[in-house]
Amino acid sequence: MTQAPSAKPDHQRPELPDFWDKRFAAGATPWDHGSAPAELEALLPPPASATPPRILVPGCGHAREAAWLDQRGWAVTALDFAPAAIAAAREVLGEWGGELRCADFFDFPVAAPYDVVYERAFLCALPRKLWPGYGPRAAELVRPGGYLAGFFFFSDEPKGPPFGIGAAEQEALLSPWFERMVDAPAQAPIPVFAGGERWQVWRRR
Repeated sequence: MTQAPSAKPDHQRPELPDFWDKRFAAGATPWDHGSAPAELEALLPPPASATPPRILVPGCGHAREAAWLDQRGWAVTALDFAPAAIAAAREVLGEWGGELRCADFFDFPVAAPYDVVYERAFLCALPRKLWPGYGPRAAELVRPGGYLAGFFFFSDEPKGPPFGIGAAEQEALLSPWFERMVDAPAQAPIPVFAGGERWQVWRRR
């Protein structure tokens, strides 16, 4: 009798923290670009109100954008489910005013929705089988009139990560809850994404 092939070990499954822990431990993080992109700086100026708006950075990795946003005056939650990513983020963040959480994007508890969810190198890190849950979860996390903003990786390469998305596929994923307001090529795309990054701003309906 032919035996069914064994399941992949955890460190080969990008839907599990072990996969990313191994890469952080080895320093294999080519998506870490080291600074806040110009598009983010233009979109999110320092808050004018006494109560800073709230922003979530899922799959924060080294949390460099989270650090920049905190310095800018935003109320930041940086989130990652890989303990090694959280350890790397702590080194970058040091003493800061935001919140760093080791938790899963799809089920971590929130007291209230955010004004903005910032996307970069997160959706494309998820195996495609998890994508159907991304749109409704993002809609839960963003208040009406708020924004899902960031960089999305477009590619027809079937393997990953990074897992590229198509335009029609993205529209089906997000348009039930969001309206796209901005769509432009990334000004300084991360090389590992081979020029497939686009800067987009989606407003919560």
